[in-house]
Amino acid sequence: QVQLVESGGGEVQSGGSLRLSCAASGFRFSTSGMNWVRQAPGKALEWVSSISPDGRFTNYAASVKGRFTISRDNARNTLYLQMNSLSADDTAVYYCEVAPYSGRTPSRQGTQVTVSS
Repeated sequence: QVQLVESGGGEVQSGGSLRLSCAASGFRFSTSGMNWVRQAPGKALEWVSSISPDGRFTNYAASVKGRFTISRDNARNTLYLQMNSLSADDTAVYYCEVAPYSGRTPSRQGTQVTVSS
C-alpha cells in the first residue's frame, strides 16, 4: 500500500525559504516518477513539479520555475522540494504523489505552507 507523508511546512515571511520532505513507503520508490502538487484555499489543485525515477529529469510549473527545486534520495525513499523566494501566492497545502499527475486532491493532511507578507 502506497504511503506518503509530507513534512517541513510552516509559516515563513515573504522572501523566505522552506524545504519540504516526503517519506515514501509501500511501493518501489526508486523506479517511480514523483510529483509535488499544492492546493491553495479556494483554488483548484495545482501541479508544481515532477522528477524522474533517477532524478535526472525535472519539470516545474511556470509559477515556481527558478525558485523551487525538486530532488530525491532513492536510498532514503524520500522526495524533497526546496522552496526559495516564497511569496503569498505560494501559500497552500503541499502534497507529494506518485506520477503521473492525478488531478485529485489527496485525502491526507499534506503539509501547510503559509507565507506572510
